[in-house]
Amino acid sequence: MTEDEKGAKTVPRQPMPEQVPHERAHNFREVALGYSEDLACQEASRCLQCKKPKCIQACPVEVDIPNFIAKIRDKDFLGAARMVKEKNSLPAFAVRFCPQESQC
Repeated sequence: MTEDEKGAKTVPRQPMPEQVPHERAHNFREVALGYSEDLACQEASRCLQCKKPKCIQACPVEVDIPNFIAKIRDKDFLGAARMVKEKNSLPAFAVRFCPQESQC
């Protein structure tokens, strides 16, 4: 944890682990390797501190993103998956079009 300019405790952004360029140039596997359980929980804790969440209004399938992220923080991964699938029958496909990098 770090402190912001007001002294509040904050969780730093956790970068998504990726294949290194010289490896991915020779395969068709995913570039993003995904978070470990611990990194996913850290990133979820950071995300829930957001003061102006743009993701809620921007989600085209209207997923309840704060509650989805809270389930990840609480290590309820199955519950998080169920929540996403309530509104979106193809979450693995839709996430490729979600501009989360520009919203967060």
